[in-house]
Amino acid sequence: MTRTRIALLSAVAAGLVVSGYAFALPEGVDTIQVKAASKDHPLDELYSGWHFRTPETQALQEDDFENPGFLWVEQGVDLWETADGSEGKSCASCHGDAAESMAEAGAAMPKWNEALGKPVNMEQQINLCRSERMGAKPWKWESSELLSMTAFVRNQSRGKPVDVQVDGPMKPWFEKGETLYNTRVGQLDLACSSCHQNYYGQSIRADRLSQGQSNGFPTYRLKWQKLGSLHRRFKGCMSQVRAEPYKVGSDEFLALELYVNWRGQGLPVETPAVRQ
Repeated sequence: MTRTRIALLSAVAAGLVVSGYAFALPEGVDTIQVKAASKDHPLDELYSGWHFRTPETQALQEDDFENPGFLWVEQGVDLWETADGSEGKSCASCHGDAAESMAEAGAAMPKWNEALGKPVNMEQQINLCRSERMGAKPWKWESSELLSMTAFVRNQSRGKPVDVQVDGPMKPWFEKGETLYNTRVGQLDLACSSCHQNYYGQSIRADRLSQGQSNGFPTYRLKWQKLGSLHRRFKGCMSQVRAEPYKVGSDEFLALELYVNWRGQGLPVETPAVRQ
């Protein structure tokens, strides 16, 4: 019996996994899937988390009028045009029409920041712009403002394929993220790959394991009843396996975000996605 199988059985004993069945694509659905872009990718085909949701949740995401995540996108529209800080500038003051200036941005983060000597993700870049260009206070992680602006900017890239850089100065961060993804943690002794690579398509409680793709974040989760960041989801996963989570915005989660985004390289940005 493989170590991964033993780990999954421990999750069953702990009440996490209640049933399992073979992964199958829903019939008659316009699917969101791509072939893995890299020969080094551990998966042959990539499936959006949309595949693993109920028909009702899928329909909720597909309807822009019903998708609750658009409440945050709409707030982001207002924030984009609102001047703030000592410089009296708004995001639009520098970037103009977001549909043009941000069309590729959401698909390419995290990106290398030469001044900081490290990658930054979308939330961090927004706060850098606020503090350095607008003279405004950074927004708190998971605040309505930061979630709204992140969702609005990433929504401008909706439909664009995820395309993150993982070579050059990003390579050590990518490798760190890969290590974190495959490292077993917590009392349940599970890694991200234990669920999202080896057993995607199986059932956990009333939900199905997906490939853990990040192309829909920030995402509206029905469980949360609000929009949430990818780092919040990372924290939740770590807590579920009874591990001590890293802090949102930490270097560990930033490296993990880079690696997870690479795992979805080529999948279209869906923000704001709806998940269970």
